[in-house]
Amino acid sequence: MSCQQVASSSLHPCTEPVTDTSVPSWMVWLFAVACGLSVANVYYAQPLLDALAADFSLSTGVIGGVVTVTQVGRAIALLLLVPLGDMLNRRRLLLVQLWSLVLALVLVASASASAYLLAGMLFVGMLGTAMTQGLIAYAATIAAPTERGRVVGTTQAGVLVGLLSARVLAGAIADLSSWRMVYLVSAGLMLLLALLLVRVLPQRKTNPSDLTYMQLLASMGQLIWRERVLQVRGLIAMLMFAALSIFWSAVVLPLSVAPYHYSKTAIGALGLIGVLGALAASRTGRWADQGWGQRTSAAALILLVLSWLPLALMQHGWIFLVVGIIALDLAGQAIHVTNQSMIFNVQEGASSRLVGCYMLFYAAGSGLGAIAATSAYAYGGWSAVCILGAVVSGLALLFWYLSRPSSTENSA
Repeated sequence: MSCQQVASSSLHPCTEPVTDTSVPSWMVWLFAVACGLSVANVYYAQPLLDALAADFSLSTGVIGGVVTVTQVGRAIALLLLVPLGDMLNRRRLLLVQLWSLVLALVLVASASASAYLLAGMLFVGMLGTAMTQGLIAYAATIAAPTERGRVVGTTQAGVLVGLLSARVLAGAIADLSSWRMVYLVSAGLMLLLALLLVRVLPQRKTNPSDLTYMQLLASMGQLIWRERVLQVRGLIAMLMFAALSIFWSAVVLPLSVAPYHYSKTAIGALGLIGVLGALAASRTGRWADQGWGQRTSAAALILLVLSWLPLALMQHGWIFLVVGIIALDLAGQAIHVTNQSMIFNVQEGASSRLVGCYMLFYAAGSGLGAIAATSAYAYGGWSAVCILGAVVSGLALLFWYLSRPSSTENSA
């Protein structure tokens, strides 16, 4: 199908042609690092809430709004900013968002009143998310179809490493200096990244879409409604991310009391264990490229269910907790990479909207998992949390089995 034919449908605006040129490994890793640095900005505030509350004389209940505002910005980006990549020049859009993110980080670091802080956090959530998902879509677009899974897998590894490292890095910098220095350092890193990307991001010929902005947004709903691959992979992602959120939202509750009495720093450092799983799962994109997407999904979902056994036994030794975290994050990242490798092949020229739609399933699963986790812990303690996590993981496996294609390996 030609680019003009693709652009004639409201569901298929073609912004950039498919490439058969291999993406150099150094550029793939640059995308991974850029994604990690971008997504980290969305999560720096979480270990800094006590310092922010003291600096701005805010109560514990009110300071939680900092995280809420950041997540609101994240949702706005998925709905309103990320889809722009299918309408505008992706390279130019990414660079504008990156320079804007630098300014937003400086605004947070220099905030003299809570209103400026919240405004800055809103923009950090919006632009950090738009940059992350825009980079993933851009990387998938410039990759040949035969290597798209490899490219997506590596960039997604960067996202997870950045996400898991953000809390620890923010806590360390704040301990050495102040919470403001966290955002100043990040602004400096993003500035250096901007100067680098200006030089190395490939210039690509674009074919502007005739869609208006409102038509572009409306087409996201049409994609969810019509594309079975997006529906199936989105629901699997929602259940998988709910399972991950169940664990990470509830694990602080038993570990902060007897007999563990772990500090907040120690609990936050547990996220670094998940980096091992993230790096291991980056190779699953290659398996999707080879047509093994369904087999990878099955293995990862089975591992997701089994990971709750060692997690349920963590009171018998820290080794069970470590093994469980590695298995949980390895399974989750493998599913995530495989899902995105598949949905990026759904429609040419729609990668930005596809990733935006897909991440809405992620947001829904994460939110529902967090709510369910605390309720389960209040009802039956850590055992109830693990049972809930295993049940949700089992539902994801069952849904995959019932919705799997009968013939084509790499369809839904």
